Amino acid sequence: MVTIKKKAAHNPLAEYIERLQKGEALLPNSPENVLEVVGILKSYGVVLDAYSKNLNYIAEHQFLIFFPFFKYFNGEVSVEKLLRHWWHNRINFEYAEYCMKAMMWHGGGGLDTYLDTTEFKERAQAVIAAKFKNNPLILGINQLFPDFLTEQLRVSAYYTGLGQFWRVMADIFLSLSDLYDQGKIKSISEVVEHIKAGLVANASNPITYAVKIRGEVYEIIPKSVGLTFLADTAIPYVEAVFFRGTPFHGTVSYNAQGYQIPPDQTRFQYGALYADPLPIGGAGIPPTLLMQDMRHYLPEYLHEIYRRSLRGEDDLRVQICMSFQKSMFCVTTATILGLMPYPLDTKDPNEEKGNRVYLEKWMSRLETSRLLDVNK
Repeated sequence: MVTIKKKAAHNPLAEYIERLQKGEALLPNSPENVLEVVGILKSYGVVLDAYSKNLNYIAEHQFLIFFPFFKYFNGEVSVEKLLRHWWHNRINFEYAEYCMKAMMWHGGGGLDTYLDTTEFKERAQAVIAAKFKNNPLILGINQLFPDFLTEQLRVSAYYTGLGQFWRVMADIFLSLSDLYDQGKIKSISEVVEHIKAGLVANASNPITYAVKIRGEVYEIIPKSVGLTFLADTAIPYVEAVFFRGTPFHGTVSYNAQGYQIPPDQTRFQYGALYADPLPIGGAGIPPTLLMQDMRHYLPEYLHEIYRRSLRGEDDLRVQICMSFQKSMFCVTTATILGLMPYPLDTKDPNEEKGNRVYLEKWMSRLETSRLLDVNK
């Protein structure tokens, strides 16, 4: 009797685990990839700078305003800006709000936990009482529906949480571009190391939130709560925007009988690491707004590569999205390496096993992502 040995099934993601164990990136190193990633992150950094300023402005100056018509103007309203706004010759701040809502909906982290505490509710009620001190109608409504205005302040807290997170990320990406221009960044590993160093350096930055009413400051998220940049904004952001996301209207059926959307949020795979770049440019697809914003700030060296492509400027947003996904896998690499439970160079067998299990969990989540596509 002849025994035929079955060949073990090849795990296509095993090589990525080995890469990470060596401290390498999920994206292969090449001059083209470095140029593409740094160039797109330069553009993204400029856009995030604008998003961050607006989110923080809304949180600090447009809180508890029921119809904030001028929330995208950062306090500088003029006929010229209004015309540009109507003509859509502006930054699309709606995308920033889309990410904020995704974070709030999926939750996670200390910010989400704090917003359900008694301390937050008491601080929120103090702000509501001060804001509407001379408005008995709104105070009466607040008595009838005590969660209505409190929920508005929860949303404002997410505005500032994301705004403070993006403030840090914008600085990291823009400084990366400066180092590349100076010839100090030459590999994908150096890109990842720069991002990881930025995340680590800012990990314990406090996330706070205070508003001013009639000259008096009211703390909504005081420093004493202990919320920090990495644990309470960065990690929930990666989970909500990189991995889970929200299903785009028009691309899947929201009909429960259609079974196209998982009933469990934890099984969502609509985030930036999974999205098909081809729909980008279509109406109702939120990342289209981000790609539209980034196209205005592309470094010339990257824009020239896009112009020389098969379709030139005709599919510019799609090309930007593909580069953007590559860059997000670099950011994901920095996050994975930064959160490793044990040092990469550990010689302890138990610690090595712990790192391996940790990486396998990440790879199982990336199995259906576009990781293989960006590596082609």
